[in-house]
Amino acid sequence: MRNYFDRQLGTLHVELIKMGSLCEEAITLSTQALNEKDRTLREKVFLTDSEIDQKEREIEDLCMRLLLQQQPVAGDLRTVSAAMKMISDMERIGDQAADIAELSRYIVPYESKNKKTLLKMAEAAVHMVTESVNAFVKNDQDLAQKVINDDDAVDQLFEDVKKELMNQIQAGEVDAGLSLDLLMVAKYLERIADHAVNIAEWVIYSITGVHISNEHRFL
Repeated sequence: MRNYFDRQLGTLHVELIKMGSLCEEAITLSTQALNEKDRTLREKVFLTDSEIDQKEREIEDLCMRLLLQQQPVAGDLRTVSAAMKMISDMERIGDQAADIAELSRYIVPYESKNKKTLLKMAEAAVHMVTESVNAFVKNDQDLAQKVINDDDAVDQLFEDVKKELMNQIQAGEVDAGLSLDLLMVAKYLERIADHAVNIAEWVIYSITGVHISNEHRFL
């Protein structure tokens, strides 16, 4: 019975890695759509978001079967419970990537130096998502803590975008509508990073049994 449970946990790890990869793809495609006049990029993001939703349902079903059929001990129970929390955050990451893709239709016609900062934010957020899932699979508390610490850099980039936009508005270099769209993209990327932090926190919970909530980040 234990061997079967361990095999199912292995399957859970594989499926989480797949879901994490889909999230990475969605973020990357959505930010590419900010610079490239290719509507198929947006469509790919929406399709990837649907795949993420489907993967969430599949993993949730696997977790429920593990909980109901295998009667896991305390450590296993934390692992499965953490995985269920993690997929909820990954589903939200897919939604926010889709939101960025939707905004891209209004942003892509314009040249803006803010796009470089947004690309840095996206790269940092993708790295955080990847590492948070890796931390779970490797049962690595130090890696999870690194993800949490990395959030400061994304927060700083968000502040940089806000300052850049304020200066550009004051100088008459960008209109209010475009600046608002760019700021919303930055906010979605900041939230994606926050979801990666949530995932990392659940990893730490699965290892230690202690979870410190940082829900205020989303207010």
